[in-house]
Amino acid sequence: MVDFPFPTIFALLGKMRSGAGATLFMGASRLALLALFLLFQGTSFAFNDTIHANGSIKDGSFVISEGGTFALGFFSPGRSRYRYLGIWYHNKPGKAPVWVANRNNPINGTSGVLSSDGYGNLLLYSSLDQERPVWSANVSRDKFPEGPCVARLLDSGNLVLVHPTSSRTIFWQSFDHPTDTLLAGMKLGLDKETGLNRFLTSWRSPDDPGTGDFSLKVNPNGAPQLFLYRGTVPHWRSIPWAWRIYHQFFDESYVINEQEIHISFRARDPSSILFPTMDNSGTMGAAMWDEVDGRWKEFYTVTHQKCDVYGYCGAYGKCEPSNPFLSECVCLPGYEPKSRSKLLLGNAFGGCVRKRSESSSFCSPGEGFVRVENVKVPDTSAAVWVDFGMNEVNCEHECRKNCSCCAYAMTNITDKGTGCLTWHGELIDTANMPALDHAIYVRVDALELADYALQSSGFGELRLKLDVLIPSVASVWLVGILFAYLWLKRLKKWRKSKGILASYFARTANERRIRNIFHPGADGSNYFQDSLLTKEIERSEIYPELPLFNLSTIRAATNNFSPDNKLGQGGFGSVYKGQFSSGLEVAVKRSPNNSRQGLEQFKSEVFSIAKLQHRNLVKLHGCCIEEQEQMLVYEYLPYKSLDSLLFVDRSRSSFLDWGKRFNIVVGVARGILYLHQDSRCRIIHRDLKTSNVLLDAELNPKISDFGMARVLEGDQVEGKTSRIGGTYGYMSPEYAYLGRFSVKSDVFSFGVMLLEIVTGVKITGFCKEDPALNLIGYVWDLWKEERVMEVVDPSLKVSTGALRCIHIGLLCLEEDPVDRPDMQTVVVMLNSEMTPLPLPKRPAFIYGKSRVEATAAECSRNEITFSNTLGR
Repeated sequence: MVDFPFPTIFALLGKMRSGAGATLFMGASRLALLALFLLFQGTSFAFNDTIHANGSIKDGSFVISEGGTFALGFFSPGRSRYRYLGIWYHNKPGKAPVWVANRNNPINGTSGVLSSDGYGNLLLYSSLDQERPVWSANVSRDKFPEGPCVARLLDSGNLVLVHPTSSRTIFWQSFDHPTDTLLAGMKLGLDKETGLNRFLTSWRSPDDPGTGDFSLKVNPNGAPQLFLYRGTVPHWRSIPWAWRIYHQFFDESYVINEQEIHISFRARDPSSILFPTMDNSGTMGAAMWDEVDGRWKEFYTVTHQKCDVYGYCGAYGKCEPSNPFLSECVCLPGYEPKSRSKLLLGNAFGGCVRKRSESSSFCSPGEGFVRVENVKVPDTSAAVWVDFGMNEVNCEHECRKNCSCCAYAMTNITDKGTGCLTWHGELIDTANMPALDHAIYVRVDALELADYALQSSGFGELRLKLDVLIPSVASVWLVGILFAYLWLKRLKKWRKSKGILASYFARTANERRIRNIFHPGADGSNYFQDSLLTKEIERSEIYPELPLFNLSTIRAATNNFSPDNKLGQGGFGSVYKGQFSSGLEVAVKRSPNNSRQGLEQFKSEVFSIAKLQHRNLVKLHGCCIEEQEQMLVYEYLPYKSLDSLLFVDRSRSSFLDWGKRFNIVVGVARGILYLHQDSRCRIIHRDLKTSNVLLDAELNPKISDFGMARVLEGDQVEGKTSRIGGTYGYMSPEYAYLGRFSVKSDVFSFGVMLLEIVTGVKITGFCKEDPALNLIGYVWDLWKEERVMEVVDPSLKVSTGALRCIHIGLLCLEEDPVDRPDMQTVVVMLNSEMTPLPLPKRPAFIYGKSRVEATAAECSRNEITFSNTLGR
């Protein structure tokens, strides 16, 4: 109901006073005023379960079904601030609404109004814009021949449009437009007369009920079955309707006729409240209300195992999750693995082909059928109903007559009795299910049929055991002989070369190779010998622990540094994508040959990140230093750099909604905090920018490129250099002009990145009408004018979080390093909206005509130099 001020009315009536006949007057007056109030409030009051023609409900009001089971009203899911019209279980908290009207058109704020026009059609408006409805039942006026309709919420959870005096004819119902939940009595499937297709679609996330990636639909071809799709790709398939299974808590109802094909369900216990649903990850399940505990309990889920994934083993493969051998995938009778390498291991992953494929069809002499029991039968989309009431002998005969028929099955539980189903295409998505009494007969040639006949006899069982036992014993002996040979050969060599020295030099070979890189010689070329980096390397002894890769291995992984594998290039050299034989994908960073700058960057990067372990730092797998090559092997990150998503490919920048961008901001901040405070030594990155922030498959940020990093010892908090290196636009003023770098230098760079992420504008690519302004200056001017939200990326929805991030970014950009917060404070400010923020002072580099910014406007590039670090 809407808000109804009964207390106010009766309070006013109670204050009325009169002389004689006061009692009679008071009773009549109260009734008259109550009727008058109802008359004026008719457009906004919904009584119990009904919204009458020209009636409405506002945000904050509810319609309750007659039995009090369901409620209709406005809600905000999870942490969202948007409002949606939905239906949910009344007085049973803990579950999301079972139906949402405006799932893709949310209302901003509590201005929503659901109204019924003069004919009873439902319209959802924002009171701020009453000309354009955000949702409508979309029922035309010619659908109401008997006059205006009313909207009624039934105890089944169905919102219907019916005639006020009769509920027999339903002109519109929410059950025809489900979201992610299947309620008792709701149908999934196709109405052949109207073309209406009812199916479930997942939410985008627990905070967003918009149409998600997954949908649950009825596939009417062959024997109808339910498919879970991810986009348009099948992800899971149910058991076809011709084979029904028993559920402990609910009965399924299947209808297949000339008018419709649909499935529905009802609870076995009429007093139970339960419903199947699908979450935003595609996991389907069912929940039941427990009256004793007063909460919802999940009791049924699917799509959690590999064999539940549609077509996991490919064509003609069968998935066996309990297979004790090497693979979960085996081939159906008469077929073998498609890959020759997998054939030796009996691994059918990737699909199978006929063992003897001289002919593309069957119909060869002596062929027959092999029974495969206890299976989820293959996808019936490629199957054909032959006849109902047919026995197994006749069904086999029908399949044998057609040379394209590769299998048949008997359906023993249908509305019309037993039936015959034949397959004429690939057998896909077969799985072993011991609990099912279902079987399929696979067509095989004469040789395969004879082999299976032998296996069914006692000799066949003995042969099968010998086929497994003999190769196993032979393999054990072969491995034992090989190990004995290698051990004797190694022992002989060890004795010849006085094994102790040979063992020592073999153990220290990698150490010497690394030491040669960091200590080239005594001819004066090793100007890095006395630096803090070299001392730290010797103290940490990273060289015995750092994995070394052979050059041949790197060449094979990168296809000999093929241009097709090249990911990028810069002053540091080139980066190539590679894949080792184990399947591990890596990014190989190859420094230029005979480059002193490349050598120094290589040494700095190896030291800085070799022992660092943090989820927001790129992982170093190892290095290669062979034949004058210096290469670093990193983990491969598929989304490449944040720079490429934000600025290079603008068509993909909208993919980064505010939630993803904020997670990236927090991740980068945590990574910098680890470098400054929580790692084994304080590290100043000195080249933080969006192109040095890489993104993994889940868009987790990882800081990379430590070639310019500097290490500060003990309590040292600042260093100084006479040669400036970095990227213009990201360098702090004290570093750009005086060569002083500290943790506050990285804070300044982080502030620039923060503005870039929120605005979607690159610091070195900013251009406005006033050429004197750069991005920092433009944001600062808007901040002073209290118009800073104008600079937020147009692809983002307006968010208070974006305003707070701009505020934090300006604090990081203050000219005096003392005024900038450290990264620990920045992380706290990002994660806690309750933390008060001081007002920012005028930032550095707010005008574009300064020497540094002028250079940046002309060219954006890395200027990398190396120099000694000086302590304070």
